[in-house]
Amino acid sequence: MTAPHKSGPARPAIPAPGAGEAAGGADRASERAPDSDDSGLLAALLDGMDTALCAFDAGGTVTHWNREAERILGWTAAEAVGRQGLAGWAVRPADAAEVAARLDGAMASPGRHVHEFALLTKDGGRVLVRTQLSAVPGTGERPAGVYCAFSEVHTQIDLERSIALSEALFGDASWGVVLVDADLRPALANAHAARALRTGRTALLGRPLGELLEQGVEEVEGALQHVLAAGAPPAPTDLWVTLRDQGGAPPERRCWRSGFVRLASPLAEEPVPLGVAWLFLDVTAARLTEQDSARLRFRASQLHRAGRAVAECEDPMEAASLYLDFALAGFADHALIDLLPEPQATPDSPVRLIRATATPAGTPGPCPATGRGGLPVPYPDGHPALQAVERCGSVRAASDCTETWATTRKWPEGTVHALATALRSRGRTLGVVTFLRGPSRRPFDRSDATYAEDIACRVAASIDLAGPARP
Repeated sequence: MTAPHKSGPARPAIPAPGAGEAAGGADRASERAPDSDDSGLLAALLDGMDTALCAFDAGGTVTHWNREAERILGWTAAEAVGRQGLAGWAVRPADAAEVAARLDGAMASPGRHVHEFALLTKDGGRVLVRTQLSAVPGTGERPAGVYCAFSEVHTQIDLERSIALSEALFGDASWGVVLVDADLRPALANAHAARALRTGRTALLGRPLGELLEQGVEEVEGALQHVLAAGAPPAPTDLWVTLRDQGGAPPERRCWRSGFVRLASPLAEEPVPLGVAWLFLDVTAARLTEQDSARLRFRASQLHRAGRAVAECEDPMEAASLYLDFALAGFADHALIDLLPEPQATPDSPVRLIRATATPAGTPGPCPATGRGGLPVPYPDGHPALQAVERCGSVRAASDCTETWATTRKWPEGTVHALATALRSRGRTLGVVTFLRGPSRRPFDRSDATYAEDIACRVAASIDLAGPARP
């Protein structure tokens, strides 16, 4: 039996792995002093382990007992080393035979053996531990003993759950997960995130986010820097990004519902951020639906308010311009009304249009007639307003990026998007209403054309009510 060392665990009675295989190992081992540096180093390593460890010689005597084992069970190294087995002090007598059999089985067979059994603490409590048993090779075929590394089951389960969670997140989770290092470069990503970023899992690693995102990269990097400096935000946030052209795919604007978690090392004395875990889910369809619903509600409210206001107008032309004033809010920057000299079921060519009303954005209240004395507007051939009259429908137009695009069409300077809709009432075409947008607004789409046609019906009814008195 090895006597306990005064300063901690006893000197190792089990030879270090590979010691017997070194050249001249047996002779050199006999020359070493009992308190050699190797013995002190081994004791320091055992005491510094995060896992509890005890060791037994070939006869079953405890030869090693580190500080983690003392923390879990309460028995000090001086009290444990030198005892014969674990029965009666660290294991209940009823369990002693089973534990001894497992220790003997691990000593007699190669490899690592994992078991779970209950140990006794010094104060009489029981702790369920998970153990790893492995034989320690001796000088010949006979093993020199067995070591037992163990930890509390709930601690091991927590570790396994953490590992399983990481593997699941970076497997094929239904949301994107990207680990970003302190330099704001992706260090790890799952398959969903790679598909969302239109690249491979390994291809995006280490690349700046600006190479993956065309728009929105400032917002993403700002959020990551905030998390590194101040911690995760209290709630997820929506980030709108536009992906760069990858492999011929066109740029696409997406909305990602994003959450962030700051990662810090559990081994550092002070929290040192290792990076940020960025979790996101594509909610573009839901957000676009919400925007469309809000837009429809606002437009319906504007038409309702316009109808209430028009009901108090005595002049039908004033009512027509009032409809446009309400329609412009959130829809367009300018609106123009051009009328035919006479209402016609099928307008004759060439079409002549006379300016009746122009309502610039920002002007409150209804706009009066322009008073041009019935002179036609000199629209060039193929003008969207002329096309709308000829087709009795709606025509959309967008700038070709030339400086004279708006002026040649007799529109205010800065116009880049236009939507012209025919004014129809009682089966006749009265003229056309044109809505114009500047560069800060998006192009007109089909839903905008539907809204413009609804406005045009109301405007046309008011103009038709004016009859010959209209400009």
